[in-house]
Amino acid sequence: MISMNQLAAPFVALSVLAGLVPGTAAAVPQEEAIALRTPSGTLNGTLRLPAGGKPVGVVLIIAGSGPTDRDGNNALAGRNDSLKLLAEALAGAGYASVRYDKRGIGQSSGAGVDEAALRLEMYVDDAAAWVSKLNGSGRFPAVVIAGHSEGSLIGMLAAQRANVASFISLAGSADGLGTLLRKQLASQLPPALAADNERILQAIERGVTTDAVPAPLQALYRPSVQPYLISSVRYVPAREIGKLKVPVLLVQGTTDLQVGVEQVRALQAAKPDACLALLPGMNHVLKEVPADLAAQQRSYGDPALPLHQALPAAIERFLRKPCAVPAAPAPAEAS
Repeated sequence: MISMNQLAAPFVALSVLAGLVPGTAAAVPQEEAIALRTPSGTLNGTLRLPAGGKPVGVVLIIAGSGPTDRDGNNALAGRNDSLKLLAEALAGAGYASVRYDKRGIGQSSGAGVDEAALRLEMYVDDAAAWVSKLNGSGRFPAVVIAGHSEGSLIGMLAAQRANVASFISLAGSADGLGTLLRKQLASQLPPALAADNERILQAIERGVTTDAVPAPLQALYRPSVQPYLISSVRYVPAREIGKLKVPVLLVQGTTDLQVGVEQVRALQAAKPDACLALLPGMNHVLKEVPADLAAQQRSYGDPALPLHQALPAAIERFLRKPCAVPAAPAPAEAS
């Protein structure tokens, strides 16, 4: 069964995609190291380029929460190479991509800060700085942000102030972190712990830390991580996405056990002109998996399992020609 740590932000939220666009297997994309210097250290990533020709654009891929590296691999759930496979799919469609280790993770460990000093806004600043670097390189005609799970929120906040052509949300929630944690933990905690969970969440939502955390909840609410949670709960994706002035693609699977379809519907309601790719049978790690717990858990650690077959084409269609919801027809005139 998927554990509490695997289901609850900010320690989970894998960013996963796999598979190539059909008909591009012969292309051999090129990879090169890329780095972003920040005041607290260097963030390291990988720039993947399509084989031959000038890239149509570049996609900045932002991973989900917790110890998820540039390739989409998370120490809590296993190796899946999701983001690496996403980069391959994009290269097959003629797009470059940048995926990077977040500060404190992988080859960006030197840019890490003490856990108690970490804030969501630091990740947002990093994403916006990557966009500025790519725009300033002169190598790409357009920059797109694609964020998965918590990376969706980080990406949409960065896209509000960065110069991007469009934004892609992959399995992003509409609810804020407090609501998400309540929903995810409601059926997992006995009454006494559920009461403690609510007490702690209410304190965090007031911007107050607490040392009174029972042992079973320490992984989620240890005092050193509470400042990060406080920085996160103030943002509600359903509010933030409506502030975007660029084309938006919302991608969601129907067998996602972490983020339900109602979440993408709420995002679409908040951003009515967004494109929607609702993919039957796609789970939270963006692979085709039935709503079976054992199969779901295996998929989180299976790099050989490809992307949902419809995902690369849905992303490519949006990148080539961002869609919009048609205008509502004019009301009929009274007779």
